[in-house]
Amino acid sequence: MNQGSPSASNPNLPAPVSPVPNSTPKPTQTGTPSEAVPAPAPAVNQPTQPADKVLEQIKKMSIHEKVGQLVVVGMDGLTNNDQTTQLISEYHVGGFIFFKVNLKDTPQALALFNSLKSTNESVTGIPLMLSVDEEGGRVSRLPDELKKLPTNAAIGKINNSEFSREIGATLGKELKSFGLNMDFAPVLDVFSNPNNTVIGDRSFGNQADVVSRLGVATMQGIESAQVVAVVKHFPGHGDTAVDSHLGLPVVNHDLTHLRQLELVPFASAINNGADAVMVAHLLMPKLDADHPASFSKAVITDLLRKEMGFNGVVFTDDMTMGAITQNYDIGQAAVESVLAGGDIVLVGHSFDQQVQVIQALRSAVSNGTIPESVLNASVTRILKLKEKYHLSNSKCEEPDIKGLNANLSALLGKYQK
Repeated sequence: MNQGSPSASNPNLPAPVSPVPNSTPKPTQTGTPSEAVPAPAPAVNQPTQPADKVLEQIKKMSIHEKVGQLVVVGMDGLTNNDQTTQLISEYHVGGFIFFKVNLKDTPQALALFNSLKSTNESVTGIPLMLSVDEEGGRVSRLPDELKKLPTNAAIGKINNSEFSREIGATLGKELKSFGLNMDFAPVLDVFSNPNNTVIGDRSFGNQADVVSRLGVATMQGIESAQVVAVVKHFPGHGDTAVDSHLGLPVVNHDLTHLRQLELVPFASAINNGADAVMVAHLLMPKLDADHPASFSKAVITDLLRKEMGFNGVVFTDDMTMGAITQNYDIGQAAVESVLAGGDIVLVGHSFDQQVQVIQALRSAVSNGTIPESVLNASVTRILKLKEKYHLSNSKCEEPDIKGLNANLSALLGKYQK
């Protein structure tokens, strides 16, 4: 149920962006109906409206190709293997997420990314999302040759928006130098529960205005490198005592509380053009007693899309986390996420579970549970995002690790005293 805009109860929250009407005003008719109106002269060299490349592309895609775009997967090992090749060629996945165990050092990581791009290029013209959780601090996936960035908590203590923006730009440049194009960052959770170890120093702090300002600056810095920033963990993972990697946290706040605290940074990010949001595995009984946020229509469609005006790409958190696997069927949860208004299901581990999710989505489309109009709407948002950030299958040369480290050292020296 739509409870009204966030700004209705909190003047600090931006109002949702009103959609622009699609209709064009009709010209005013002059003269009387009996007057003959001469036909207009034919236009000379009148330019034709360019076709929408994404819509033209979607028309040529099979159902299986469309479904694949709804899934981003993890992988086992350090090299492009039979399973990753199958995920690309047979299941048409939209992208990959990499963890620390996949990235041993710079040459290996670069070879892996370039190899996946080559395989994908031989199958489709649609580039892959190649992503990591690179937040700074303890959540870092890139090879250890790179100098480590400070935690968000440390950045929050400095509390300088320009520093945050430059940290974000550094994150973006590092990912871009490896050929990666998406970062599941920044964390926009307000750290309001001291017992919350899963968020802890990953948050910019316990004040919504600080998290908003520094989080948005970091997001914009990442985007400045033409890397997609996926803000997380909507609608706020800051006041939990259960780690959703292990179990399902329950958050008993109502919308009034959420609008005043947890939603503030997300509203600010949306108001500043956020392109992608990750939704957390949280059960919020006062919004939806039956579904976690990651596949709740009340949370994704009613709150995030309608009330807060977000029109971008919605990701689930990793569906192989304990919050889901211990409580739900992963395939059914994936289907319900799409029906709830989500776009991309993240399946970080287990080839069998990845195939299970894709098969469940394919079946749901073929039997009409997921209408093709819903599928097409998600694929359109996904391909528009890939187009906006110029994703490609182009291979990368080895990054300048020394230069990247020198730039980070100079940045930290400028702000850290």
